[in-house]
Amino acid sequence: MPYTFFLKKHSWAGQAVSAGAGAGLLQKLGRVLREKAATDLERITKGTSRTREKLGVVDELFSYWTLEDSEDTLEQLEDLLITADFGPKTALKVVDAIRDDIRSGRVKTRNDVRARLKQSIVDVLTVSGKSSDLEFPDAKPAVLLIVGVNGGGKTTTIGKLAHKYGSEGVKVLLVAGDTFRAAAAEQLAGWAERSKAQLLSATNLKQRPDSLMYSAVDQAMREGTDLVICDTSGRLHTNIGLMEELAKCKRSIGKRLPGAPHEVLLILDGTTGLNMLNQAREFNETVQLTGLVLTKLDGTARGGAVVSVVDELRLPIKFVGVGETVEDLQPFQAEAFVDALFPEN
Repeated sequence: MPYTFFLKKHSWAGQAVSAGAGAGLLQKLGRVLREKAATDLERITKGTSRTREKLGVVDELFSYWTLEDSEDTLEQLEDLLITADFGPKTALKVVDAIRDDIRSGRVKTRNDVRARLKQSIVDVLTVSGKSSDLEFPDAKPAVLLIVGVNGGGKTTTIGKLAHKYGSEGVKVLLVAGDTFRAAAAEQLAGWAERSKAQLLSATNLKQRPDSLMYSAVDQAMREGTDLVICDTSGRLHTNIGLMEELAKCKRSIGKRLPGAPHEVLLILDGTTGLNMLNQAREFNETVQLTGLVLTKLDGTARGGAVVSVVDELRLPIKFVGVGETVEDLQPFQAEAFVDALFPEN
């Protein structure tokens, strides 16, 4: 029933988390999830098939590689990266890194230039120096604010995060802050049931999402909740009024718990191409993002575009969604992502 008060308590999987151990457990689980993802590259490889297809000509290009004609080859490589949605600025940065190594004598052979191309893209994806792990505070609760445009996969991502952490014994509270879409609360209720999480929804149609999030953090602090994940209404990044409401939500969370939210994650639909760059700019200006989640990496995605977002905003990718099941949200690893784009023959 939409916009009624949902608050369900469940028994938590595993041993209960003590007040002082919540953050430590969350950090440990982050490492565990990352290690699991490292053993399963098949999903990432499948999800990047469209981008990989566009980049398939690169190996053919390198088959004619000579130092004497390197400049012509690099110009063609730059064009190929642009057609794969890397964007002109980022494509030039990647190619310039290779060009510098050729001039210095560090790159000489066809294999050298291919390896340097991959490393150059990894360097862009990690240039921020910020961790791709979720950053949790020393004391609980940890608070995540999830933002993005309509249809990007916010609610599904929240459900998958709740499942990953809840199944390991973390006490999770989901906040149905999407008060514009009646079905959103019902969808989140379904995820709460599956993940053994608590759910807090608006008590009436007039309750503002910023007020709801304040109440949620207050409840989490009183009840010893480990992790609070706040859903928000999908909004066009060009709608000034709705973007300001999003800023109010963030401020409201911080009023109840200084320093929160600890992560503000932008959900980016991997099929949108370079349009995601404009989205990221506006959301970052409004709520100061801490990271990105790339969704719908299911074979139709234009994965090169996210490299441009990372390059311009210097924000780490935290997760990638590569399918519909709960296991298909994986911690991001730059090397694995690039290996999927340029697999060894």
